Formats: sequence, C-alpha cells, structure tokens
Amino acid sequence: MKTETIVNAEIELLTAVKKADVLVLEKMLHDDLLFNLPDGNTITKEFDLDSYRSGKIKIDSLEASDQIINIIGDTAVVAVTISLKGAFNNNPISGVFRYVRVWKQFDESLKVIAGSCVALQ
Repeated sequence: MKTETIVNAEIELLTAVKKADVLVLEKMLHDDLLFNLPDGNTITKEFDLDSYRSGKIKIDSLEASDQIINIIGDTAVVAVTISLKGAFNNNPISGVFRYVRVWKQFDESLKVIAGSCVALQ
C-alpha cells in the first residue's frame, strides 16, 4: 500500500461526500464500519448512507488540510482537518473538524473500516 493510493482514496471519498454520491460511498465504506460523531454518537454505514439517500445531509463546502497518513501493513490511518459547511436535518453545520479514518485493503478494494470526528471550532 502506498501513500499516494490513500491520498487518492481520500480525494475520492471527500468528492463523494460533497456530491452525496451514495454509490461511491457504498463501495468505499466497509459494511461493518463504526464512526464516532462529534456529539459522541456512533453511526454505521447504513445510517450514513441513509442520511445521504434521504437528503438529510447536505454539504455546501468541504476543504481538507493538515493530512497525516500512517501506513501499517494492509491498513492506513489518516488524520485530516476538514472545514465544513452544510446542514443535517435542516440544522446548519459549520466548523472545522479533525477526522481520523482507518482504511484497510481487501483484495482489490480499499475500504474505510472506522473513523471519528471532533470539532476544533
């Protein structure tokens, strides 16, 4: 696994989030994904995908910075700062968040198996 592969996967994932591209997200998120939200709730892949399918989540802008990637065998840990504007259930979301995502290689596909997000501002 190369750093460039992870950088490209992160770009593809964030593009899919911006566009609410459920088909790409379905492919990139592992079925057993667990993700911790800033409010402490833990969500699953299905909860996340349902939020996009239903239109509950809308992303107006998303910018990544300060990315750190550690590759450990067939797994990569990514820490990245995301400046985000959008809405969830018509409630505005605006802020800077620090994400940690864990990517794992499965045969020919790379999938996010875990993650978390904390608010910085």
